[in-house]
Amino acid sequence: MPRGISIIPFDKINFHLDRSLFVPKIGFSDFLDILFMTLIIYSLFVWLKRTRAVFVLMGILILGAIYLLARQFNLYLTTAVFQGFFAIILVAVVIIFQEELRHFLEEVAVWILNRRLVRSKPARLSRPEVEILVRTLVDLAREKIGALIVIRGKSMLVRYLEGGVELDGKLSEPLFKSLFDPNSIGHDGAVVIEGDRIARFSCYLPLSKDISKLQNHGTRHAAALGLSELTDALCLAVSEEKGTISAASGGNLRKMESPEKLNAILEQFYQEISPRQTGSLWQDFFKKNSAWKILAFALAAVLWFIFVWSSKQIYQSYRVPVQTTDVPPHLQVASIEPRAVSVTLRGQRRHFYFEGPDSVKLFLRNWNMKKGAASVAIAPSDLDLPKNLSVINVYPKNLRVQVEKKNKPAQEFGLREIKQETARG
Repeated sequence: MPRGISIIPFDKINFHLDRSLFVPKIGFSDFLDILFMTLIIYSLFVWLKRTRAVFVLMGILILGAIYLLARQFNLYLTTAVFQGFFAIILVAVVIIFQEELRHFLEEVAVWILNRRLVRSKPARLSRPEVEILVRTLVDLAREKIGALIVIRGKSMLVRYLEGGVELDGKLSEPLFKSLFDPNSIGHDGAVVIEGDRIARFSCYLPLSKDISKLQNHGTRHAAALGLSELTDALCLAVSEEKGTISAASGGNLRKMESPEKLNAILEQFYQEISPRQTGSLWQDFFKKNSAWKILAFALAAVLWFIFVWSSKQIYQSYRVPVQTTDVPPHLQVASIEPRAVSVTLRGQRRHFYFEGPDSVKLFLRNWNMKKGAASVAIAPSDLDLPKNLSVINVYPKNLRVQVEKKNKPAQEFGLREIKQETARG
């Protein structure tokens, strides 16, 4: 018998479900594996939420759950259809979201390689700087001078900025107004604010194609909305025709009716990208997007259970009663010793979920049955097993069988008597 295999006592076998198969033992490496996958899934959730593809993800998850259930219950037709379906879905998702996927991979690369991202979170504007920004925009709107200001969030903007001049200047009202002066060369471009500094000016942004949200707005508003659809930046646009201020974030464009509302939008923006710590670091971590984090952890745990825990090779031993077949009419089996044997099987854990001793049959076949006592060796062909399981050991390998001549009609030594005698033993 292979090392590490133990025989399960016959009276302790669960004939339907073995609970130990469903209670995973998680080691330190398994826990790290689940945490790492949780981080990946949560990052994917955040990205999909930003790109407004959450419902696409939910649809894929539902179909994936149906596919996994079909695999567990050996629904071969459903499994085969879904495998082909998922191949098509994967290609379709790549085609539909190719721009978003490219952006996601670029952000990962930039986050790892760019040394300037060592700071843990974006810097907030102080109260005087916020007042300078609000006052400047209000003055520009009153004078009907067009302006476009981009306040960077957590996303990298380099990929979406075309042209522009490096500035790295201190945020101030005179500098803002000089940059947007109609006589200035770069007044038509966007000013980019990073932290408390004006990083660049005269930048050109990608234009939105969502006509329903733009309505009668011009190119500045299309640029503001376009960048907000691709990043988490806050874009502020001043219309030189209407003298109004609009804010674009998360793919939405809103008109600012008053300086107070503009100030509130700025506060809300900085609270989202750089929230003030109200409790301990761990409390803030678990409070923010807690539902998404719990869902990501649960999904990672389910995937680990299905693809790691359930796929491990294990050994299970069962006490299997001995049955005989093809007994000549003039003979009968008087006794078999022992009445049941221990059969050790190997297979993936999930293949044992709905199997038990009743799934394994032992029939003595193809042996020279004649009157008297005989020692019969158990052959592999005598065992009927569930699919995907293999026999590792049978103990004992030989049976002592007593065959007698049938003098009168008598009840044959069948499976029912074997189970009764085995239970009494």
